[in-house]
Amino acid sequence: MNRNSQGLKLSDILVTVLVAVLFAVAYNFVWLPYEAMKPLGLHFEQLIYGVWFMAAVVAYLIVPKAGIALLAEFAAGAGETIVMGKFDIPTFVFAFLQGLACEFVFMLFKYQSRSMMVCILAGVAAAIISLPIEYFYGYMSEVAGWNVLLYIIMRLISGALVTGVLSYLIVKALDQTGVTKLFRTSTQSDYDSL
Repeated sequence: MNRNSQGLKLSDILVTVLVAVLFAVAYNFVWLPYEAMKPLGLHFEQLIYGVWFMAAVVAYLIVPKAGIALLAEFAAGAGETIVMGKFDIPTFVFAFLQGLACEFVFMLFKYQSRSMMVCILAGVAAAIISLPIEYFYGYMSEVAGWNVLLYIIMRLISGALVTGVLSYLIVKALDQTGVTKLFRTSTQSDYDSL
């Protein structure tokens, strides 16, 4: 039986929002090391940027259903603005499009794969979709071409490693502790895919 055919249940939405809230709080603390790394130059701060894409991937890995990644990332972005104490339109735009990019990757695999490679692809997709928005809202149009290329490379590495690999490892650890059994019914193939 396809577990996705049942649609989203209230428990799926609640778990997704819980993940989003946890990441909304975490996102506000990521600004500290992010800003601290900026003076080092060479866009090293971009290596941790993938943290801002993690809500979508972690939520999907826990509740692998259509719409979860988009809901989680958008709710995390909205929560981030609440925690920041200011209404920030760019954060909503980033969150929506990053969640949509992850959702697209999961859709390509018909919401059936929880593999590390799919997580990496979702992280890279979120990184790619964030770049034009960053160009529009940020300063990328004002720097040299080599500098923009370095920025893009660092962002993509972060999307792959921080978003993809780290999200996968976090949920794998949660699966091994049994915490995620409370949120979803798991088959042996779910565990084998991890």
